[in-house]
Amino acid sequence: MSDAAKEFEAIKAVHTALESLDEDARTRVLNYIVSLLGINTKVNSGRVTATEPDEGDDGDEAPPVGKAIEGTQTFSSFAELYAAADPKSNGEKALVIGYWLQECQGGENFTAALANKELTHLGHKVANITDAIDSMKNQKPMLILQLKKSGNSRQARKLYKISHEGIKRVEAMIRG
Repeated sequence: MSDAAKEFEAIKAVHTALESLDEDARTRVLNYIVSLLGINTKVNSGRVTATEPDEGDDGDEAPPVGKAIEGTQTFSSFAELYAAADPKSNGEKALVIGYWLQECQGGENFTAALANKELTHLGHKVANITDAIDSMKNQKPMLILQLKKSGNSRQARKLYKISHEGIKRVEAMIRG
């Protein structure tokens, strides 16, 4: 079976599985699958597309241009955003990568594994990304929100989202 035929069969299967669900349920299912399979989402021409990383993907391909922050430049790469924000602590690193994944890449949420993978590509891996995220969750007001936990163990997969206050904090970091 050709790759195109396999893709078409996968599309049919996904469509059939999602067809009977309401919009919110479809979104939850797709977000979970994207997170589970480690699929990167990119915003292109106002549309979100999902792509799996190539086996030889070294992260050098430029991501799409991020959204503009009033009074600041737009960021065409996470490296540019990171340099502009200049995070000082591991918690701030987690906040900045969450901002990139959520606000600039158009994601609704992110996982700690994906956040640390992106930081690692940039050379700023965090030894314990969950602790870094927890430091932002434990602040008042909360800068990162935990949306969901899958599994019972401490290592269970968790979904996070940057709060409105977290977004404001990163934008303040960018402005200096």
